[in-house]
Amino acid sequence: MRQDKGRTILRARSSPILTMNRPHQPVRFDVIVIGAGAAGMMCAAEAGQRGRRVLIIDHATKLAEKIRISGGGRCNFTNLDVSVANYLSRNPQFCRSALARFTPGHFLERIQRHGIAWHERDHGQLFCDDSAQDIIDMLRAGCEDGHVEWAMPCEIRHITPGSDAAERFALDTSHGRFTCASLVVATGGLSIPKIGASPFGYKIAEQFGLPIVPPKPALVPLTLGPDELAIYKELAGMAFDAVAECGEGRFRENLLFTHRGLSGPVILQVSSYWQSRDYDAAPGATEGGSRIAVNLFPAEDVRAWLGERARGKTLLGNLLSDRLPKRFAHAWCDQRGWNKPINQFNGKELDAIAAALEGWTITPGGTLGYAKAEVTVGGVDTRALSSKTMEARSVPGLYFVGEVMDVTGHLGGYNFQWAWASGYAAGQAV
Repeated sequence: MRQDKGRTILRARSSPILTMNRPHQPVRFDVIVIGAGAAGMMCAAEAGQRGRRVLIIDHATKLAEKIRISGGGRCNFTNLDVSVANYLSRNPQFCRSALARFTPGHFLERIQRHGIAWHERDHGQLFCDDSAQDIIDMLRAGCEDGHVEWAMPCEIRHITPGSDAAERFALDTSHGRFTCASLVVATGGLSIPKIGASPFGYKIAEQFGLPIVPPKPALVPLTLGPDELAIYKELAGMAFDAVAECGEGRFRENLLFTHRGLSGPVILQVSSYWQSRDYDAAPGATEGGSRIAVNLFPAEDVRAWLGERARGKTLLGNLLSDRLPKRFAHAWCDQRGWNKPINQFNGKELDAIAAALEGWTITPGGTLGYAKAEVTVGGVDTRALSSKTMEARSVPGLYFVGEVMDVTGHLGGYNFQWAWASGYAAGQAV
């Protein structure tokens, strides 16, 4: 244990946390939360502190692993600039209400109250100074304040409709049978299966007749096709500033070459908008998959820049090396047959070079999948949920929070802010 400003924070770095004794008779709760991650613990703490009897169930042996590994171990827990524009969803206005009612400022108040030191990085991203474990400890302390009970690790075998409004749901588990009036699904998406991600939340939604927006990996590195990979794979580890666009997504950050394709923050961002040809009913998708346009000169007028140097005898690849990594500049020019002295290009050719530099078009071969994805696009269709409470419109007492829903944030703390906001909204309603 440690003391922070008069309160005790319980440490649970590696060992399983509290588990219930196996009951002989069904145990009734007001609220059962499935999933002890960011959104689940937030919801459970809010409900418990409102006087509800709450149980958290999770199949994992370690608490909140996705928080623990996030942000390089320091957890990018929110962003100073959060709006609806930072989220993707088939129902784009759904997140507005919850985000307005629980803001980054509200979460910062809790961080400061618990004595957690933090710092700001580029683009308004906020991180813990010490460890992501501080966030886990804070959430668990909130649950303890609400007298939340735990069943962990625990396998859920069946969920069935209950007998009345006080027992709407019955859960048969490896810890016995539990009933509840409100069931909150906080199981996350499919990203990072090695720490326990599964489609369990989607199956619960389908069991109760709720639609699912087909999921896909997001905030994920992209692969290149064989022809482009043969040209660029030797550049693995090289990075530079660029603007990338795909569909409605447009970002400016670093682009990184890998031995399988492209990564870096700008690629992770646009990957959420990129659609492979086999993704179901995706707006903007084409037969070969949607394309990504990369501006290699994001900070200046490239045509004017070329024009100022058009009388020189420098090879185009060497000239571009003033703004781009040399090996990339030469590979890019060689691919197009353009690596000759700049004074040998006429005006129309310089126009074409400028257009290509401002709009290098890439058609990715695919992604590195859920194993390397930070989040999941898609999930429980929010058109079937209340934007105020997160409750299913057609199933009283059934709630969904966090990544399991079709709400996906940009890179930079937005997904955690959605976890806090949606968990808070449901925790105030159950």
